[in-house]
Amino acid sequence: MGKRDNRVAYMNPIAMARWRGPTQSTGPTIQDYLNRPRPTWEEVKKQLENKKKGSKALAEFEEKMNENWKKELEKSREKLLSGNERSSKKRGKKKKKKKKSCRSSSDILYPYSFPKLFFIKI
Repeated sequence: MGKRDNRVAYMNPIAMARWRGPTQSTGPTIQDYLNRPRPTWEEVKKQLENKKKGSKALAEFEEKMNENWKKELEKSREKLLSGNERSSKKRGKKKKKKKKSCRSSSDILYPYSFPKLFFIKI
């Protein structure tokens, strides 16, 4: 039983394109792009200025929100500062007590040694 012949003749794509002739483009040509109406330099400057300005309403709203935020921030700072003055002395005493009670026997025997991570218990 013989096999089918799957060979196809080679066709040079460049020669085929030349044989078909020039193609018809469906979109705009380069000439169309070059001849399109463009804004003048003054118009471009005006557009850039308008983009930089943005909307005045948005700028006013942002300023108002920033002022409100600053007021809230000052209030919260005052609350924290007034609360810290009273409790700072108590906290200092508690921390000193904790430091004294947390010392282990190895800290007392070797106060200037390396951290415990480097020692191997035998």
